[in-house]
Amino acid sequence: MIRVNPIKIRKNISKKELLETVIKKNKIDKDDILEWHIVKKSIDARKKEDIHYTYLIDLKVKNEKKYKKFNSVKTFSMPTIKVNYTSTQKPIIIGAGPSGLFAALTLVQNGITPIVIEQGDCVEKRKETVDTFRKEGKLNPLSNVQFGEGGAGTFSDGKLTTGINSPFCKKVLQEFVNFGAPEEILYLSKPHIGTDHLIPIIKNMRKYIISKGGTFLFNTKVTDFNIKNGKIQSVICQKENQITELPATHIILAIGHSSRDTFEKLYERGVAMEKKNFSVGVRIEHLQEKINQAQYGKNPKLKLPPAEYKLAYHSPSGRSCYTFCMCPGGVVMASSSEKNTIVTNGMSNFLRNGKNANSAILVNVVPEDFKGKSPLSGIYFQKDLEEKAFVLGGSNYFAPIQRVEDFLQNRKSEWIGSVKPSYTPGVTLSNLNDILPDFVSSTLKEGIPYFDTKLNGFANPDSILTGVETRSSSPVKILRNENLVSNISGLYPCGEGAGYAGGIMSASVDGIRCAIGVLENSDD
Repeated sequence: MIRVNPIKIRKNISKKELLETVIKKNKIDKDDILEWHIVKKSIDARKKEDIHYTYLIDLKVKNEKKYKKFNSVKTFSMPTIKVNYTSTQKPIIIGAGPSGLFAALTLVQNGITPIVIEQGDCVEKRKETVDTFRKEGKLNPLSNVQFGEGGAGTFSDGKLTTGINSPFCKKVLQEFVNFGAPEEILYLSKPHIGTDHLIPIIKNMRKYIISKGGTFLFNTKVTDFNIKNGKIQSVICQKENQITELPATHIILAIGHSSRDTFEKLYERGVAMEKKNFSVGVRIEHLQEKINQAQYGKNPKLKLPPAEYKLAYHSPSGRSCYTFCMCPGGVVMASSSEKNTIVTNGMSNFLRNGKNANSAILVNVVPEDFKGKSPLSGIYFQKDLEEKAFVLGGSNYFAPIQRVEDFLQNRKSEWIGSVKPSYTPGVTLSNLNDILPDFVSSTLKEGIPYFDTKLNGFANPDSILTGVETRSSSPVKILRNENLVSNISGLYPCGEGAGYAGGIMSASVDGIRCAIGVLENSDD
C-alpha cells in the first residue's frame, strides 16, 4: 500500500469523483490501482471563507517502486493471541455494555464460549423501558439508560472517538461495520453511530455470539461473589425470586460506572479499590442552527454535517471546566437508574437532525472534595447531588432547568426563551445554584462566558441548563495488575466501571484486552 499526500476537496463529491481527483493530482496510472480506501476524512473549518474536506488515501498498486515518492504503509493485522484457556468452567462476563460485549466477542472468536450476565433487558426491550420512563416517568431500576444490553453508551451520540492509541481501535470499528454500522466510521475523523443504529448493531452482535456458543442471561442480577483463599469460586445471581450460583474460575467484571450496589458488595468481599477523580455538572442546550453558524459561518459552500464543538477552561482556582459528550441535533436524556434521583445524559440519532445541540459542561471533582475515607465516598457524593436535583425538579422525575442568563446572575428562571428544553418527561424552572456545590457553580460561571469567546453564542441568555450530569465516569477504580487481574485471582476489572475507560471505544478496547488476558493467562 502507498499513501498519497493529503488532498483538499472544496465541494461535495462521490467516491468515484474522489478517486479520479486523486489520480489526476498525483499522476497515478489508473490501471496500476488494485484497490484503494479512505484512511481519514475531516473537515477543516478554521477559515470560514475556505471550509474544505481533507482526505487521506491509501492505494494498493501493482508496482510500488514506480511510486517511490509516496510513503509505503503496512496493512493492519491483529496481534496474535495465544489461547491457553484450560478451565473446565466457562468464563463469566458481568455486564453487556461495550466492554462486556467485545470481551464476549473476542472469546468466541477464539473458541471459548462465555456466559454473559446482564441485570437489564436485551436492547430491544430495553428501548421500550427507556421510552416509557421518558414518557411517563416510570423508572425500572434494573433496566434503563444506565443498565441493559449495550450499556450507557447505547442511548448517547454513539461517539467512537478516543484519546487512546491501541491497535484494537481498528478492530472495534471494523466489528461495528461487520454488524451493521455505516462504513464511513472507518475513516471519519470523528466517527459516531447514533442510538438508532446502535440498537440493531448490538442485537446483531448478540446473535453472533450466541451462534458461536455464547450464553446471555438477561434480567439476571449478580448479588454476591464467592471468594475462597483469594480466588474467585462462583457468583450468586438472582432473576426475579430465583437464586442461582454459577461456578467460575475467570470473571470479567464489566459492570459499568453506575453499578453502585455491586461496588459495595465487591468492597465488602475484599476486592481492592480506591477513590478516583471524576466530574459533575449540567447539560447545556443551544439551537443547532446557531452552533452551525458559529462553526461554519452563515453561508458555507459545502453541504456540511451538524457542527460539533469541544471546549475547555482552566480556572485560576485550579479547577477545570470542559464540555463532554457533545450531541449535535440531539436531546437531553432522562438517565436515572435509582429511584428518587435525577441524572442527565445526551443522545443523538445517526442523522443528528434534531433542533437542539446539547453537551455536558463538567467540573472536575477530586477525592478531597467529598467526605469519608471509604473508596466508595465518590458514589455518595454523586448520589447526594442527584437526590437534590430530584427534589428541586419537583420529586416527580422532572429535571430542574435554568436559562444561562439566570444561572450566571444566580436567580431562578421564570420563563423559557428561544431555546426549548428537550428533556422529558418534563422540566421545572429552577435555580441550579441552589443544589450545585459552590466550586462547581463558580467554575461554571467562569467557564461559560469563556467558552463564548471561543464559540460565539455559547453564553446566549436563552441557552438552557439541565441538571444534573454526574455519570461521565466512574468515581471508583478497581485495582488490577499487569495481567489485568485484581487482588482476587480470576477477577478481571474491566471498562468504565472499573476505571479503565471513558467512552464506547476505550471500553470496547478494554473488553478485548481483558478477554485476551483470560485467554492467555488461564492459570491466574
